[in-house]
Amino acid sequence: MNFRVITVAGLALALAACTTTGVARNSVEARWNGKQAGAFFAKFGPPISDTAAGGNTLYSWRGGYKTRVVPAVYEDLNGKKGKLLQSARTEYLRCEVQLTVSPDYVIRGIRTVVDKRGADGKSYCEEFLGAE
Repeated sequence: MNFRVITVAGLALALAACTTTGVARNSVEARWNGKQAGAFFAKFGPPISDTAAGGNTLYSWRGGYKTRVVPAVYEDLNGKKGKLLQSARTEYLRCEVQLTVSPDYVIRGIRTVVDKRGADGKSYCEEFLGAE
């Protein structure tokens, strides 16, 4: 009888320790879900705020500041520059995410709050945070 109680208690503890991170929807989630939050903050800097949410903590992080110059686009007339289609512009990029971190300091979810997509369709946060 004692063996059964000990086995059931051990199994219950093992299952209680398991938490899922969900399916990754982008390269940022694929890279950071299930990893230690300390590794994220060591690589990219400290969070700007934190909030308790049940047993988890929600951290807001902002960074990756970059200025990108997008050149002007002209009409192509057989190799010659034609009419101006789009003026040159400067874009100011940054990434802001919210991390859901469990009590054992493991990232359980990461949600993009502020991001900008480039002309190629890839988001700046994916480019900045998703790369190894």
